[in-house]
Amino acid sequence: MNHFILIASLLLLFLLNNFIVEARQIAKSTTTGTRWVVLVAGSNYYENYRHQADVCHAYQILKNGGLKDENIIVFMYDDIAFNVQNPRPGIIINKPYGPDVYNGVPKDYTGENCTANNFLAVILGNRTALTGGSGKVVNSGPNDYIFIYYADHGSAGMVAMPTGDDLYAKDLIEVLKKKHEAKSYKSMVFYLEACESGSMFDGLLTEDMNIYAVTASTPAESSYAMYCPGHYPSPEDDFETCLGDLFSISWIEDRCGCLHFFYAAVRTVRTYGEICGSLSVYGKKYTRAMANMCNAGINEKQMTLASNQACLK
Repeated sequence: MNHFILIASLLLLFLLNNFIVEARQIAKSTTTGTRWVVLVAGSNYYENYRHQADVCHAYQILKNGGLKDENIIVFMYDDIAFNVQNPRPGIIINKPYGPDVYNGVPKDYTGENCTANNFLAVILGNRTALTGGSGKVVNSGPNDYIFIYYADHGSAGMVAMPTGDDLYAKDLIEVLKKKHEAKSYKSMVFYLEACESGSMFDGLLTEDMNIYAVTASTPAESSYAMYCPGHYPSPEDDFETCLGDLFSISWIEDRCGCLHFFYAAVRTVRTYGEICGSLSVYGKKYTRAMANMCNAGINEKQMTLASNQACLK
């Protein structure tokens, strides 16, 4: 932890020496393509509260950003909001003392209809392959944009679903390739929150597919929950479960939701780990400080220099 504090101090000096920080201006797209969104919470049971909370929060952000419900498709088991263990019946929050993120969320594929088969059919726009649910699919064309966000548990080459078979990397990649071959999107972004989630894409996507995949972990490491009892910042005392996930909270709460900035933030944290060693469980509680450094304009080169000064003898 001393290394972490020293690095924070060194980076503050970098900021003072670089007083004028390059402004980030993200121009709104003027394209005419439709934006499609698929949100998936791949777990159930109250102890997995955080996955549905992440997905509900993501929906609220996208909805407030102007997307229409007809273009947002939500998978969630929907057993959390009114669970007897929930101290706020009918309400889901994604951070301590946070607002309700459950109200208004579409119930497209819930309960026994929240399956890997339906998820893959939705991506392909294949209504005939659906079993139950609202029937909404990604009916996209060559000028459209697709964003998929999936929060769940995972292992090497797979992520879970609350009902039926798990989702395997080979099946997901096969469907993404079919979607690409059908020329039914212009670009796709896929955020995956799960342990070992990097294994779902590592070496499997080709550049010509124009899919930008961002995962919470490498193929061989864990992802981490956030806002957990006994850890700072912790939820209210009557919550006995985690409210969010570190990776998801990082992009959902960050003031700049742009891909290039999020990638830079992830690379900055990884640079620290490569030089100083992985953060301990204690240290991970302070990962938000890393995000604050990135918000302030710290880049990977500066992190490398600071880490070398603090950690290498």
